Amino acid sequence: MAEGVNVVATNRAARHDYFIDDTYEAGIALMGTEVKALRMGRANIGDGYVHIDGTEAWLENVHIPEYSQGTWTNHAPRRRRKLLLHHRELNELAIKTREKGYSIVPLRLYFKGGRAKIEIGLGRGKKHYDKRQALREQQDAREAQRALRAANRG
Repeated sequence: MAEGVNVVATNRAARHDYFIDDTYEAGIALMGTEVKALRMGRANIGDGYVHIDGTEAWLENVHIPEYSQGTWTNHAPRRRRKLLLHHRELNELAIKTREKGYSIVPLRLYFKGGRAKIEIGLGRGKKHYDKRQALREQQDAREAQRALRAANRG
């Protein structure tokens, strides 16, 4: 992880549910109370997804709770948020998501250089047997590590 990056939220289930082909870093258009709530380390991107509408990308269903010291200017927790991407990246994502099985999912929400960023991934959905295979590989790797530690201990 690069220096100066403060991770607010991660979507661990995304790598379990999708084969992530490409990742992109996007800025997010936020309100002031949203930024303050994020700086307190409060957000949930587990249910989120990205929708491309014409020439704009929108982050949907991401929960940023209301800022506790906010007044009537507070934001709606699950509002649509515009993503700031280069035109070339938007075109690439739009073309790929027209293909069957591709989705754009948020992977990480973080601050980089004082600005809120989100890492989004272009992913293909995993089938049930793919998920089982990945879990089996993780379990085998864990058992191999345990065996090596036990052998080195004595």
